[in-house]
Amino acid sequence: MIRLEHVKKVYPDVTPLKDVSTEIHTGSVISVIGPSGTGKSTLLRCINLLERPDGGKIFFEGEEITRRGCTVPKVRQKMGMVFQQFNLFGHITVIENLMLAPVKLKGLSRQEAYDNGMKLLRQVGLAEKVLNYPHELSGGQKQRIAIARALAMNPEVILLDEPTSALDPTMVGEVQAVIRDLAKTGKTMMIVTHEMNFARSVSNRVFYMDEGGIYEDGSPEQIFGNPLRERTRRFINRLKVLELTITGRDYDFLGTVSMIEAYCQKNMIARKLCNTLQLAFEELIQQIILPELEEPKIYAAAEYSEEREELDLVVRWNGRHMEPADSGNELSYSLLKGSVSGIEYRPAELEEFTNEVKIVIRPR
Repeated sequence: MIRLEHVKKVYPDVTPLKDVSTEIHTGSVISVIGPSGTGKSTLLRCINLLERPDGGKIFFEGEEITRRGCTVPKVRQKMGMVFQQFNLFGHITVIENLMLAPVKLKGLSRQEAYDNGMKLLRQVGLAEKVLNYPHELSGGQKQRIAIARALAMNPEVILLDEPTSALDPTMVGEVQAVIRDLAKTGKTMMIVTHEMNFARSVSNRVFYMDEGGIYEDGSPEQIFGNPLRERTRRFINRLKVLELTITGRDYDFLGTVSMIEAYCQKNMIARKLCNTLQLAFEELIQQIILPELEEPKIYAAAEYSEEREELDLVVRWNGRHMEPADSGNELSYSLLKGSVSGIEYRPAELEEFTNEVKIVIRPR
């Protein structure tokens, strides 16, 4: 139904979409998730041609809609868009908001548009608000009206850009319920959302966006249950990550220890876990690994999971294969092993690193 080929979008200070290629099939309900600033809303706006891609092609129903001469208004009539901020016309009533586009753009009679609008208002549970003005509605009601207005054109695709992000938490559920019901009708939908439980329940496909494109694409079961790629795993599991790189013997050890301290405070990590993380860093990297390397290149990543109350520390380094237990520094290894819940070494076959240790730190 929709096909993107190497789509790129560039702004003066950022390139949110570097190279996006994908196909969206009829009846798909796709949730688009990922950190802020990774191009999720830009992707929707490019598909609807509210933003013109700076490179690549977009096809809709076999026609290239990014070509010169394409009739953009006709394309948009087939793609309903629901925005974060509702964008209802404040000077006309609810029913007039729903009637306007079908009468002006599709040539429906006012009676036909009225009858269809009332049907949609009943569908979203707001028929009693037919003669109200938008300022008389709650945020959740406005968003339900916005969804009904998008449906009034009977589009083939519905694009929803964070439809609950501007709502009070008490109103989120009512909008999500309408979207869930809509998803059951067979409409093709794309939903940008930060609500992970909602994305998991409503979708049959999920895009995780990062690094300027669709970083991982899969079913909800895969993305939320067993993500294949590292950044997706960190995002889904809500792991809080501190990454450190050491490229010389004279690096700022005290500054690095302070960074670990700040990381623990920021993420409200228990003091005992933080102390153990600092000890593990000092004994493994400072006392065991660094003395063995003439030109050190060390990468360390600490990941904290609130759900498991667990810290994982992964350390990779260059040089010969060396298991920490066999380094000759028995005191440091003994302190390390006695403080953590688990330590596992394996030789690494990576481009820059030849060794890897994973340390697990749990409350005791």
